[in-house]
Amino acid sequence: MKKFLAMTTLAAALALTANAASADKLGNGAMGALAGGLVLGPVGLVAGGVIGYTEGHNIARGMGLKGKRHHRHYRHHRRHDVSR
Repeated sequence: MKKFLAMTTLAAALALTANAASADKLGNGAMGALAGGLVLGPVGLVAGGVIGYTEGHNIARGMGLKGKRHHRHYRHHRRHDVSR
C-alpha cells in the first residue's frame, strides 16, 4: 500500500509540474493513471498517466466523446438576374 501511495504521489507531482495550464490534460492523466493502475498495478499507473496526459484528448475525440470537429456548411444561393 505504501508503494502504491508513493507511486500515485509521484505521478501526480510529475503531472502537475509538467504543464498546469490545461485542466483537461490533468484530468485525462488522472483517468489514465487510474485505469492503468487497476489493470497493471504501479507500472500501469505511471504508463496510463503518461498516455492519458499526452494523448487523452485525441483518444476521447476519436471515441466521439469530446470536441467534435466543426464543419461550416455554407449555402450558396444563385443570384437571380433582376434586370429583366
